[in-house]
Amino acid sequence: MYQRILVPIDGSATSRKGLDEAVRLAKLTGGQLRLIHVVDELSLAAGMGGYAGPIEGWTEQLRDAGQKVLDEAAATAKAAGVACDTALHDNIGAPVTDVVLHEAQAWPAELLVIGTHGRRGVGRMLLGSSAETIVRAATVPVLLIRAPEEAAAPEQEERRTIRVSLPTAALKIE
Repeated sequence: MYQRILVPIDGSATSRKGLDEAVRLAKLTGGQLRLIHVVDELSLAAGMGGYAGPIEGWTEQLRDAGQKVLDEAAATAKAAGVACDTALHDNIGAPVTDVVLHEAQAWPAELLVIGTHGRRGVGRMLLGSSAETIVRAATVPVLLIRAPEEAAAPEQEERRTIRVSLPTAALKIE
């Protein structure tokens, strides 16, 4: 059961939670992990910020940072006694999800474990959902590990409260 587990890693705390769960699962099943990091246009844009100069050297820096993320994740797995290897991909021009799905088939993975932010509403609409795209298109099971929601501040909690009063059998929402 689940001997080959693919884990996309981007260096975020959310992907770290996905890695931790994949390590636990691989320990239980005696499986192995493949850790994958994708250097893409979004990484390039985020790394450059507002910089408008030449991009020479940026992709190499992003590759180096991606390899560091993979090395740290591999060290975590190996410290837990889980066999793993890594794959670093450059992907300029196609969605990261395509690279992950292609890797899942080419390796071939029996399970994908993905840390997800679990965005909803406008945040999901604006940012999209890579995890949802992978779930819909994957040919193998996908385990989504959600990041814990941060505790809402007291003033935010109050704004979420909906008061309903029924003065004369009519529904009124404040």
